[in-house]
Amino acid sequence: MSATPDLYELGDAPEIGTAPKKMYASLIRRERYGQPVDAFRTEVVDVPPVGRGQVLVKVMAAGINYNNVWAALGSPLDVIAARQKAGATEDFHIGGSDLSGIVWAVGEDVRGVKLGDEVVVLANRWDEKAEDIRLGGDPTWSTSQRVWGYEENYGSFAQFAVIDDYMCHPKPARLSWAEAACYMATAATAYRQLFGWPPHTVRPGDPVLIWGGAGGLGCIAIQLVRHVGGIPVAVVSSEERGEFCLKLGAEGYIDRRTFDHWGRLPDTSDDEAMGRWLSGARAFGRAFWEVLGERRSPRIVL
Repeated sequence: MSATPDLYELGDAPEIGTAPKKMYASLIRRERYGQPVDAFRTEVVDVPPVGRGQVLVKVMAAGINYNNVWAALGSPLDVIAARQKAGATEDFHIGGSDLSGIVWAVGEDVRGVKLGDEVVVLANRWDEKAEDIRLGGDPTWSTSQRVWGYEENYGSFAQFAVIDDYMCHPKPARLSWAEAACYMATAATAYRQLFGWPPHTVRPGDPVLIWGGAGGLGCIAIQLVRHVGGIPVAVVSSEERGEFCLKLGAEGYIDRRTFDHWGRLPDTSDDEAMGRWLSGARAFGRAFWEVLGERRSPRIVL
């Protein structure tokens, strides 16, 4: 198929500074809800208009998050129905909450980015005119805050994406497009968990227990803790994942499969069940001490 002024082949684009009218996108429709491999299909849709303070980004790579597994399933939230109930007219969902790309067009009053900039995107979107923000509140706690590409439509699984300018951050030059597209959502979350709640923040020498050490949040958390001089200890579900955590900088790891006291706390009147639970909890604590090399509790648990 040859390129036209309105529709471009995947990987092609109009002249920088010009927004196309149509684009290819991998999207979900309600009649296809189910496993992602079945729910997502490539279709041609209109490119959203670029408004005041907004940026059109040509997507070079898109990251995959669990939120669009949920979107594909239509559970625990039917994102299409929820938006239609709020007044949206689209009967589809373009997912994707992470991307790396090139600033291709800008709207009025855009600040901080210009045409041609290579950027990554953080998916937190809010209304800068919201009362709680105007009163000085943290925008991520605003009642207007939404997750772009999940709660909001037109995410990164498309040739182009329209985002607010404050969502753009410089792409690290040393990273490939694919590498740069996969870390923002998890890195920002892990950073706030570890450093966003003074005085409960990681300090040099602090032991930190990191559940799901080989996952998106965990692997970033291990590196952040080690970077500031903390002692990261990972919890994993296989030896292979444990070795991966060691390579990232973990002091050691605990294989959770060797314990069976997980789940709901037993009824305190059930002496036998509570005894088994306490025995497992104490054994887990000893495993943490063994990795640490001393009898200290974690200062922070992620």
